Amino acid sequence: MYKVGEKIVKWRIPIFIVGLLLLVPSLLGMIRTRVNYDILYYLPKDIETMQGQDILVEEFGTGAYSLFLCEGMENKDVSVLKKKIEQVEHVEKVVWYDSLMDLSVPMEMLPDKVREIFNTEDCTMMFLIFDTTTSADETMEAIKEIRALAGKQCFLSGMSAIVTDTKELSEQETPVYVLIAVFLSALVLAIAMESFFIPVVFLLGIGMAILYNLGTNLFLGEISYITKALAAVLQLGVTMDYSIFLWHSYQEQLNNYTDRKEAMAHAVEKTIKSVCGSSLTTVAGFIALCFMSFTLGLDLGIVMAKGVVIGVFCCVTILPSMILIFDRVLEKTKHRPLLPDMPRVSDFITRHYQIFALLLLLLFVPAAYCQKNADVYYALDETLPEDLPSIMANHKLQENFNMGALHMLLINHRLPGKEVRSMIGEMEQVDGVKAVLGMETLLGSRIPERMVPDSIKKILENGNYELMLVSNEYKVASDEVNQQIGELQEILKRYDPTGMLVGEAPCTKDLITITDKDFQVVNAVSILAVFIIIIFVFKSCFLPVVLVAVIEFAIFINLGIPYLTGTTLPFIASIVIGTIQLGSTVDYAILMTSRYETERGSGKSKKESIQIAHRASMKSVIVSALSFFAATFGVGAYSNIDMISALCSLMARGALISMVVVLCVLPSMFMVFDKVICKTSKNFKGARKNEQK
Repeated sequence: MYKVGEKIVKWRIPIFIVGLLLLVPSLLGMIRTRVNYDILYYLPKDIETMQGQDILVEEFGTGAYSLFLCEGMENKDVSVLKKKIEQVEHVEKVVWYDSLMDLSVPMEMLPDKVREIFNTEDCTMMFLIFDTTTSADETMEAIKEIRALAGKQCFLSGMSAIVTDTKELSEQETPVYVLIAVFLSALVLAIAMESFFIPVVFLLGIGMAILYNLGTNLFLGEISYITKALAAVLQLGVTMDYSIFLWHSYQEQLNNYTDRKEAMAHAVEKTIKSVCGSSLTTVAGFIALCFMSFTLGLDLGIVMAKGVVIGVFCCVTILPSMILIFDRVLEKTKHRPLLPDMPRVSDFITRHYQIFALLLLLLFVPAAYCQKNADVYYALDETLPEDLPSIMANHKLQENFNMGALHMLLINHRLPGKEVRSMIGEMEQVDGVKAVLGMETLLGSRIPERMVPDSIKKILENGNYELMLVSNEYKVASDEVNQQIGELQEILKRYDPTGMLVGEAPCTKDLITITDKDFQVVNAVSILAVFIIIIFVFKSCFLPVVLVAVIEFAIFINLGIPYLTGTTLPFIASIVIGTIQLGSTVDYAILMTSRYETERGSGKSKKESIQIAHRASMKSVIVSALSFFAATFGVGAYSNIDMISALCSLMARGALISMVVVLCVLPSMFMVFDKVICKTSKNFKGARKNEQK
């Protein structure tokens, strides 16, 4: 590895130039990578609700749909607006009263429940159908155009409208996330490091790695907006340690070598060995996300695991080159570190280890209970600000029509009409169901089938399926609507085993079931992966138990706080935070354990080894945790998208909690279990020989 370091030092200028040139294709790749703003898109493709969505597109030409509300408008004006909306590209059909009858015919001709669903005293509702899918770029462009046509008294609701608003808000905020993370990280580094210019060098190096990572996402085709929003901030937070380690190693080698190039070559050698091992746990944590059935985890996991690997590579190639190139500036801007050493704090912690061991014993189970019972929500509109057009439209829909989610039924076209009417009758008795609308209900007793326009028949029937709409009073992701969906599916399957219930609410119900399983799988995989890595790093069968238990305790505290404060978290937070916190902050524990292993293995006493390890690693752990905190805290406080805000806030708090737990609790574990550790660890032979003497 020293020869590798020599080559990097020798070719530092070409490496830096190539690094700059690679930014061009990276920027192009980043721009050309499509971003997906539909969370439900990441549900498994083989579940019935997703298969039903495909049938709607393939058989009916029906992709996305929206409900369009018009307040205080005359019927003739609504009709004119409807015709304009029908001219918008990718709007397949707009269904309203005049789709069935001429405006000269009284609305009373419609069956009562049909009239009541689509009209109130001062508001009428249209049903918009698009020929493209919910999150397609074409659908979002059509949504924007429809809004431009509509006045202030018109409201467009539905998943596509939410996706469109999410895209606009995310595109506005994501650049600000990066600026906040960079500013706060630079502030922490300026306080903690020995040079005012080193934060600039660090952030330039990490920034290049982030752009490479985002640019190579082009090969994935597309990424989630959550991945895009978090990737830069998260990569900055988890890879900052590697830059700090290289700098400290370089400063240490300058005490041994007068030639700065030789010192850097040795620093690169040591950094490669240490950082490669340390980064494995972080990569393992992100790879664990790839085991989720809900493939948003795969999306985030691949991008972030790739980002860590790229970050390590840049840390040992581009960063050393930049440090040597800007060496004079770094020397001129050196200052005394503003973060002091804290030997008294370290001595107090190691001296009173019984207190911290007792705290772990008393709080572990309650913390695990709080974490397990913290409330989460699945309604995607709850992640967005109340003043967005789509959220306002959803509220209007609830206020004016008492309408929540809209389900769709796909039934066999050959099902006898008598059975269909019987099924509809049973479904309309289910709590919360307002009406089931299909050809049978549309005709009622007043409208002969020959009077139904072919355009309406085409929407509701084809050669294989009949489509029905189920309107109800309950909100998406509520316990009431989930129970309702279960009852509707039971009735549907009795009449038509091949029938399907699809829509946002059934998809969300599947999301709840799938992510509950994913939480268990991801936690198990991440713990097992980190456990195995620690076994090989320390050649010990008991140290992994100690280290994983300590970090899991920190995770339980972090995810248990919302239970105590009554905060409801977005569902994705409860799944991914534990894995990210474990993978990224177990490094704090590994750093201290490595020094403890070195000192104890050399024959020093238990207490002396732990005190040395604690003092030596305390400052590094604090700087590392504060860097991670700085990269995520500001974004959590700023973001108006609750899913991103909650994730960043949890990561920021998790970094501080892991720091405190590692610095306070881990030494107590070493004190309590020192004999077991020495007997079950290969590299503690010196300690065992000393005890025998």
